[in-house]
Amino acid sequence: MPTEAWPLLALYYLCLNLFSFAAMAWDKSLAKSRRQRVPERALLLLDFLGGSLGGMIAMYLFRHKTLHLKFRVLPVLFLLLHLALLLWLFVTSPLGKELL
Repeated sequence: MPTEAWPLLALYYLCLNLFSFAAMAWDKSLAKSRRQRVPERALLLLDFLGGSLGGMIAMYLFRHKTLHLKFRVLPVLFLLLHLALLLWLFVTSPLGKELL
């Protein structure tokens, strides 16, 4: 992976995590007012695409979906998957080879 791509990748993860955080917060506010909710599939998709850290922070901050087993397990697995992918990209990149 070219060295110039790392800031774009960081921006991708930042934006996705902020969006995932906001979606979880919005779903909590919709739940309180008993309106139509954000589908669980959409929340988990945001986590899968890289926003799992933001989703998990919002989940525990707003005490939302903490009793659902899939929301306690899947975001953690997705986060580990993304961390492994980033580590692999770093190690195989010119920047990683230079620093290691």
